[in-house]
Amino acid sequence: MILPAERELRTVLARFAEVRIEHDVRPTGRTSRALEDATYTLCVMTGSRTAEQALRAADALLERYAEDRTGAGTTQADETLAA
Repeated sequence: MILPAERELRTVLARFAEVRIEHDVRPTGRTSRALEDATYTLCVMTGSRTAEQALRAADALLERYAEDRTGAGTTQADETLAA
């Protein structure tokens, strides 16, 4: 699976949250279609089949990105090369 860029993943997650709230508050045909589109995009981006799976996968990816930024995923060999 090709990993999505963090920025794009966060954008899709924000869009999903926005349309899900809008649909929950005032459901219409338009909000239903927007939620379907956002769910589909999130599922494709994370390689998942359901919104729940996609949200779990997105959380895992965001944790991975955070670890990569903080260096938590570095090995001893990486630290030696950096020195």
